[in-house]
Amino acid sequence: MKVPQLKKKTELKSCHNTSWEDDYSWVHQSNILEVLKDSSKLDPEVRKYLEEENNYTEHHLKDTKGIQKTLFDEIKGRIKLDDESIPFKDRNYEYWTRTTTKGNYSIKLRKKIGTDFIEEYWNGDEEKKKLNTEYFGVGDIEVSYNDKILGYSLDLKGSEYYTIYLRDIETNKIISEKIEDTAGGITFSLDDKFIFYSKLDKFHRPRKIYRHKIGDNISNDKLIFEEKSDAFTVGINLTSDEKYFIITSSDHNTSEQYYFKSTEENPEPKLIKKRNKGIIYSVNSWDNHFYNHTNEKAEDFKIDYCNDLSTQDWKSYIPSQEETLIGSLFFLNNWILRSEISNALPKIFVKNIKTNQEEEIKFTDEKIIDPGISFYQKDRDTDLIYLSYSSPKTQSRTYLYNLRSKERKLVKEQEIPSGHNPEDYIVERLECNSHDGRKVPITLTRHKKTKVDGTANVLLYGYGSYGSSMSPSFSSTKFSLIDRNIIWVTAHIRGGMERGMKWWKEGKLLNKKNTFEDYLAVGEFLIKNKYTSKKKIIGFGGSAGGLLLGAVVNQKPELFLAMILAVPFVDSLTTNLDHSLPLTVGEFDEFGNAKDNKEHFDYIYSYAPYNNIRKMDYPHMLITTSLSDNRVLFDEPLKFTAKLREYKTDNNLLLLKTEMNAGHGGKSGRDGAIEEIALDYAFALKVSKNV
Repeated sequence: MKVPQLKKKTELKSCHNTSWEDDYSWVHQSNILEVLKDSSKLDPEVRKYLEEENNYTEHHLKDTKGIQKTLFDEIKGRIKLDDESIPFKDRNYEYWTRTTTKGNYSIKLRKKIGTDFIEEYWNGDEEKKKLNTEYFGVGDIEVSYNDKILGYSLDLKGSEYYTIYLRDIETNKIISEKIEDTAGGITFSLDDKFIFYSKLDKFHRPRKIYRHKIGDNISNDKLIFEEKSDAFTVGINLTSDEKYFIITSSDHNTSEQYYFKSTEENPEPKLIKKRNKGIIYSVNSWDNHFYNHTNEKAEDFKIDYCNDLSTQDWKSYIPSQEETLIGSLFFLNNWILRSEISNALPKIFVKNIKTNQEEEIKFTDEKIIDPGISFYQKDRDTDLIYLSYSSPKTQSRTYLYNLRSKERKLVKEQEIPSGHNPEDYIVERLECNSHDGRKVPITLTRHKKTKVDGTANVLLYGYGSYGSSMSPSFSSTKFSLIDRNIIWVTAHIRGGMERGMKWWKEGKLLNKKNTFEDYLAVGEFLIKNKYTSKKKIIGFGGSAGGLLLGAVVNQKPELFLAMILAVPFVDSLTTNLDHSLPLTVGEFDEFGNAKDNKEHFDYIYSYAPYNNIRKMDYPHMLITTSLSDNRVLFDEPLKFTAKLREYKTDNNLLLLKTEMNAGHGGKSGRDGAIEEIALDYAFALKVSKNV
């Protein structure tokens, strides 16, 4: 089949006395945000090229149709399709979620406490059918405090422009005008007369908080807060004791908060602490105290408390610890729980308020786990909570745990209908030296029959941006590769916070290349220790993880058999120079500001995947994107693919697949998500000859 070729229209670009040619910049439309909302505005020539690439991908993966179907059935077979969540007791109702065998979306259910009548107040599949839409993204689903009103937000394109709807649960009738172009979040006032929401500006940035009176015309909605900086975005939440609403304005690096009483008739947000570059803080209230989770004079966070926000006489509650990330607090009347992460391992602690004694809650003899806390009921006068954990080899288990007696009762275990035995698998926590001697944590999962003699393939997953830590949790999908002699490895590289805030700082801005070096060091460590061999590693990453893969494949392509890049951020210099795009300005403290800072420009230019493609052999590559993605525009992977086609000197597969009706998260619905995973895995099995 003919290899797709994108027309070249050379544009000479320049910045900070550096000039470079971009043959494919023409694919970026000036009205790109309109295209994301309405795909009919896409340049016909670009559409034709995307369709040709899709046909080319279809042709080269047609021999995997069988294994894709097998993988789909296998992955779906590990999901208990007709399942129900554990009920949560609100004031008057118990609420829970159900999934069904045939449905792709959840059903929300409730029953009045003390009765047996079950009421269905939300059915995603019925809503999708009613709207007759291919893409169906659910943003938020909230019930008012009087239990009478359902608020929900929907994105029907994948471009993350959410429309808010308000419905009377009893009559099933819409009771307010729909509110368009929101960030999706819905926050009810305690008297159920209003909702608070954030509106998106022309650059798709939520910078305004409005209050909408339910049933009133939206033209009367009151602006209660506006963020003036293009770099900051806003959100609103209620404190744990429901006494205050907190408005948070932040970028990835700095935050500022405002508060007003939840009973205020005319909210006038008051500043808590003025923003200070690099300082993140988050205030909560409970039992006449305010708690501040912050990194001020505490690189890896601490928690302070005070009695009055007007005086702010902060005292230490949980002090900072070196390279241990202190998490936020969860409150009960007699207990305070918190989380922390050190060496890429999360832990949970509980403090008895009366005795002031704190201890770690031990779940299991397994060392590498991902624990979680959720509440049993709305009433916090209890010793009971839900504690859950999973590990890379053990499915999720949830216990009703008595904090006083330490007794626990298993109330739900993730069921794997097709069967799963954790004892068939080996999980290892390893670490290796990076280029500068920093030790990088590694989580490795393999089948016990897989030999450690260099013959196995490795799928090496990495992300390494925004301080996002990769937790050692259970994912039933991975076993479709692990059972086929592919070792799954997560590299906990810098740019995340697995070793605290310092781990993030050492992997961003002018330290970004540490992220790439860490990933390559993990790959070389796995080869040296016979977990795999050269050209047997399959790189896997999405979004900023795609930036990672694009950078390392330009640096050491010979290390890899293949790369799977999902919605990859690969034209990072072009995006960073364009301050009109939704995320660019808010990410200056993550990646830098190339337009206004020559040092940042030179650094980003030196690693940006699209700008550093060279004439050389590249591994097999599968690149996926979505037409309505506003986080990483589809033209980034499109340009990256077109330039690779021109430069690469090998005969390996280079495939670009574009979802024409989806956004950053890919297809909507359970089956759609499984189809995408099956495609990625089929590609991995094809190139590794494990089919």
